[in-house]
Amino acid sequence: MADNKKLMVTGCNGQLGRALKQVYEGEAEYVYLGTDVADLDITDQEAVRTYVKEQQPYAIVNCAAATNVDGCEKDTDLAYRINAIGPRNLAIAANENNIKLLHISTDYVFPGNGSRPYTEFDETAPKSAYGRTKLAGENFVKQFAGRWFIIRTAWLYGDGKNFVRTMLALAEKNDTIGVVDDQLGNPTSALELARAIKALLPTEEYGIYHGTCEGICSWADFTEEIFRIKGVKTKVERISSEEYKRRFPASADRPAYSALDNYMFRLNTQIRFADWKDALKEYLS
Repeated sequence: MADNKKLMVTGCNGQLGRALKQVYEGEAEYVYLGTDVADLDITDQEAVRTYVKEQQPYAIVNCAAATNVDGCEKDTDLAYRINAIGPRNLAIAANENNIKLLHISTDYVFPGNGSRPYTEFDETAPKSAYGRTKLAGENFVKQFAGRWFIIRTAWLYGDGKNFVRTMLALAEKNDTIGVVDDQLGNPTSALELARAIKALLPTEEYGIYHGTCEGICSWADFTEEIFRIKGVKTKVERISSEEYKRRFPASADRPAYSALDNYMFRLNTQIRFADWKDALKEYLS
């Protein structure tokens, strides 16, 4: 066992953490070392430094995050602790032990007012507390880690509470569901992202990457495809973001157009993501 590489995954109980466990299962070369807040509080610098020094993982994948967009608006302090200070602590510990750090970020670092998919070279300008805290986390990783990857992803779904399951649950109780059709992005399977991480980690191709399934759609398109695959008869009523806010007064603005372009994956690697419809079909089967 001594030769096995430990892959330390924070936020291991989340959708991406579970998907990573799945893609590394049965791998002779790696040992999956999952941590969640009960095992390791990433906001506690001393705890992080001690844990990393003792475990000496081959790499750290930081999936831990405060991802409740409205919750981040209400408790910005907590959001900064988890989304910014946590990555800072991991980056410092990774650097001290010469360990690779792969940090997961988000499309919300962009303003969401574009008309073409954002590349890794576009200017960030987050509009929400969630986006601002995640961008602060990215900056700390760049500042403190020696060997780092940042992957920005979007509209993630996998094993856990997610949009796909929410829509299917709503469909059981309703004949019609109102879904926003003026926000565009890339629905991304956690399994597809986990496969890309597994392929990227052994390389020295450090830097920022956009990692989403291929293709762009609205939340309403996404919902219609979910229902089509599952043979659900519930009708999708296409509504505007304004109408949604009238029905459910949410506290955070969502980006209208936050589609990402996986430019650096195409340019720098052989890693490719599946089309969002194909990945969704795999997930639902």
